[in-house]
Amino acid sequence: MSESKSLRVAYGEALVELGEKNKNVVVMDADLAHATMTGMFQEKYPERFFNMGIAEANMMCAAAGFAHSGLIPFASTFALFGAGRAFEQIRNSISYVNANVKFGLSHSGLCVGEDGGSHQSIEDLALMRVLPGMTIFVPCDPLETKKAVFAAAEINGPVYIRVARPVCDTITTPDTPFIPGKANIMREGKDVAILATGLMIPEALKAADMLAAEGIKAAVVNFHTIKPFDADCVLKMAEQCGAIVTAEEHSIIGGLGSAVAEVLAGNSSAKFARVGIKDKFGKSGKPAELFKAYGLTAENIAEKCKGLL
Repeated sequence: MSESKSLRVAYGEALVELGEKNKNVVVMDADLAHATMTGMFQEKYPERFFNMGIAEANMMCAAAGFAHSGLIPFASTFALFGAGRAFEQIRNSISYVNANVKFGLSHSGLCVGEDGGSHQSIEDLALMRVLPGMTIFVPCDPLETKKAVFAAAEINGPVYIRVARPVCDTITTPDTPFIPGKANIMREGKDVAILATGLMIPEALKAADMLAAEGIKAAVVNFHTIKPFDADCVLKMAEQCGAIVTAEEHSIIGGLGSAVAEVLAGNSSAKFARVGIKDKFGKSGKPAELFKAYGLTAENIAEKCKGLL
């Protein structure tokens, strides 16, 4: 197993590596380079780094300009400020014209912890998912984060990479596929399928272990791409298992759970349940405490699975 590290550190390291291989890559930040870890790129390639100040909307419009000039801008800030404060600029100046801009937005979800509900972005996937032409990656570990950065650079159009703050174990390998729009089956099973994304992948695997101890064989699927969405995989799991539970560190409205529900509606009679944040804002606390308080745990996933069975 590779070393554990924060996904934001993996993001910064990936940008440096990508910048060496592709001279068209430029990086922009809204005065948070020390937190988003884009400061690594700034130190290595200062002539290709632009601190836009606390002006997220301006940064997105400038990123569109870079893209129209043939460059590949990676615009970074906290997920709440990028997906939220600058939504109109992302919609009209970038997504509307399919500008080749990449968003590496960190400090997403409840795992921001003590920063509290005002800074915990639990609606960012819904906001980005509704935009036509937007690709959305939610990596689960440092290796997937690097793969997401490199895959984003190859896509012609806007890409959102959801970056988390906590230190994470590496649970994939360099050989684990990362194909945009194609989910990865991490564990086979026939009784119930756990479809998870991002930081909920480790919890899904733990839940599968708990269920296995009771004789229940649970499949675990990693949806590292939320858009374009792998509907074929959802329907395959529905037919194979007859029961599906989704798990995400996001509101159950508009994220992975909604995407799966949209696929199942009218196409499958599989039983279905969602684990996620239930139409509430976050609150201040340590990430582990918040995950427990909001039910984002292996124990809750396992209970949801047994409830369907």
